[in-house]
Amino acid sequence: MHVINWTVTVLLALLLVACGGGSGGSTAPQPAPPPTPAPPDGNGAGEDSSGDIDLTDACEVPTQIDFVEAVTDSWYLWYDEMATVDKSDYDSAQAYLDARLQPLINEGRDRGFSYMTTITEDETSIGSGAYVGFGFRTASEGARLFIIDVFESGPAWAAGVRRGMELIAVNTGQEFETLEALRDREATNEEIFGPREVGVVRDFRFLQTGAVTELTVAKAELAPPALAGEPLLIERSGLSPVGYLHLRQFIDAAITPAEGFSSLADATELFKEASVTDLIIDLRYNGGGLLRVADTMMDLLAGITATGDPSYKIQVNDLHPDFNEDTGYWGLFDELPETFSPLRIAFITSRSTASASELVINGLDPHVEAVMIGENTYGKQVGQGRWDMHAAIEGLERADCDVALRLTAFELVNGENQGGYHQVGLDGTGRFTLCSAKDDIFSALGDPEETLVATALNWFADGTCPQTVSANRSSPQARLRVGLAPWLAAEYIPERRDDNLR
Repeated sequence: MHVINWTVTVLLALLLVACGGGSGGSTAPQPAPPPTPAPPDGNGAGEDSSGDIDLTDACEVPTQIDFVEAVTDSWYLWYDEMATVDKSDYDSAQAYLDARLQPLINEGRDRGFSYMTTITEDETSIGSGAYVGFGFRTASEGARLFIIDVFESGPAWAAGVRRGMELIAVNTGQEFETLEALRDREATNEEIFGPREVGVVRDFRFLQTGAVTELTVAKAELAPPALAGEPLLIERSGLSPVGYLHLRQFIDAAITPAEGFSSLADATELFKEASVTDLIIDLRYNGGGLLRVADTMMDLLAGITATGDPSYKIQVNDLHPDFNEDTGYWGLFDELPETFSPLRIAFITSRSTASASELVINGLDPHVEAVMIGENTYGKQVGQGRWDMHAAIEGLERADCDVALRLTAFELVNGENQGGYHQVGLDGTGRFTLCSAKDDIFSALGDPEETLVATALNWFADGTCPQTVSANRSSPQARLRVGLAPWLAAEYIPERRDDNLR
């Protein structure tokens, strides 16, 4: 694909001005990102008597607020619906930004997608998904807490923590306390699981299949592998096998994984060699990630059948009409060496499936027969641009002003200009088939007997959604609540921390 110099990542999709794009063999020139408007005169950096810019206070709060005003007035997607406020009433750029966007926040259209950050935090988190923790993700059913995913490179995996375990007690330093007791005494998440610091130790007591296990785990700095486990071939009688891959997040590790882990290209090469025609892509916990990774994934799956066609288009507000017609800001399908052509794809989805995940499903839909298995998606069609404050003031260096604004600045449509899923999810558009089924957390990911995988296999077999799935299976997991915000929020935007990531 011809990929622009912007990158979508999530919280749920973010637009990286600083990162270069490009998948596979794209050789098209990379257009520059939109210019950063300079802060208006007023509270910002001034001039001395010689006419030179005085940078002494160039990164102070008043100038940050001027900077936010200039960017939002020009580039915010819903710029004409922002509130009018007095800048002097606010003592931080974040407070001013929240006040301007309050009508959209109240309505739920901008659900924590626009915020102040630093360039350092942004660049550190976006490409790798790195954070400090034990390396597992949880879901709750009332007062009960279950492990739903464990990262193979993390300390929890090494200690023996696995999907389907129920956490029943924690030793925070003296003795084990049950989760009920911790809740009753109003213990905080930090008290229970410890601060986000390398070396913090907790003893956990788990229940699994009637047996109680006690495991000790120490926090470490880790980056979850993009693919959960290995890509799989599910055999079926008389037909080519069904391919299965579970993608946790659209991060760089999906293209260039650490040694011992699989990439998307590894998966499609396996499927290609096995003559796979039916493919299951598991996105049940995937909150999004990098556009360049989503771009590559679409190339690997439809680069032959749709070569040269648009896969997505970035659309900004009507203050910049030329931008929306610029094909340099569109993705185009390219064939890569590992590209293969599945005829049907079953996407496993949930309310945690968002942003880049939705982009891939929406972008492939015109070219591949597709179905969603599980639940409706989150509904995030918009993405954020990043504007770096030091770039707005001549002579100001990043080292002196490591301040950046992430702002909801664009929406994404597919090559046929179809979108319409923001807030309502892909099922809300009426364009997709959804086979409803519940996550069976007590079965391994990729297990043909796991409810969602079994539902996908059933759809491949007869093209229908079953009325009931695994009716004989005990399924308290049907009521599990999975947090919507994915890993990036947990470490780098504390006020929007994902309490399901440990």
